[in-house]
Amino acid sequence: MATFFNQATLNFGSNSLNSNITVGEIEAGLSMTKTSASADYGNGDGITYIVSIVNSGAADVTGVAVTDNLGTYTPEGSATTVVPLTYVDGSILYYRNGTLAETPTVTAGNTLVVSGITVPAGGNATLVYEARANAFAPLTAGSSITNTASLTGTEPLSDSSTVPVREEPNLTISKALSPAVVTDGGEITYTFVIQNTGNVAIDAADNLNVTDTFNPILSGIEVTLNGSTLAEGTGYTYDEATGAFATVNGAITVPAATYTRDAATGVVTVNPGFAVLVVTGTV
Repeated sequence: MATFFNQATLNFGSNSLNSNITVGEIEAGLSMTKTSASADYGNGDGITYIVSIVNSGAADVTGVAVTDNLGTYTPEGSATTVVPLTYVDGSILYYRNGTLAETPTVTAGNTLVVSGITVPAGGNATLVYEARANAFAPLTAGSSITNTASLTGTEPLSDSSTVPVREEPNLTISKALSPAVVTDGGEITYTFVIQNTGNVAIDAADNLNVTDTFNPILSGIEVTLNGSTLAEGTGYTYDEATGAFATVNGAITVPAATYTRDAATGVVTVNPGFAVLVVTGTV
């Protein structure tokens, strides 16, 4: 919507007189909005975008193309421009006045171009598509991806959508046995590795614990956490009659992951935070 002003001047003899100022508005033929259906993103997540084009004019507008920059940005302290989103091939949906229409032409690379769009008179065209957070997407808490869609083939229009990174821990646990073959009365060691690839740490207030029931039952167990002895009662509980083992709620904390970016390529590497719990006993 553009506003315009106009004023007339009346001249007579050596005199002049200004009229009142008229104010009018020119309504654009097309308008566009871009939104995200995804509240946030994590490592490798898909983000769904919606581009809506409204035609307030009396004639169809044809030959319209939408170009999405897929979040192109230059990381702080870097001279390398990176593209943090990758279009998910085949995900495009194209609607005219709410009815699914034929698939438009899609060209995907460092930008996404959707061409051959018709916006009906007094109606709308809507594009729905998915892009996936790739190895260039920022993952540190407080990060976000902003990408901009622009119209070509008509008056220049653009709109942007910003999606924040999801802020949460992301845990996995693995368990290893050593040795795999043991004689009766021999000693075995269980090693539990808890990894956090998320951008939020697990602290004592999160009440994380590890439970297990050892079979065969272990006796005379020794427990360490990150190389330091964990005390029975304050750090863990164990029932030698049943083999039931549990760490005390909050005894284990796991730091958040850290993220490093290659200065030359811009690729982000995830360095998980971890905790290592080791239980040794005799069978």
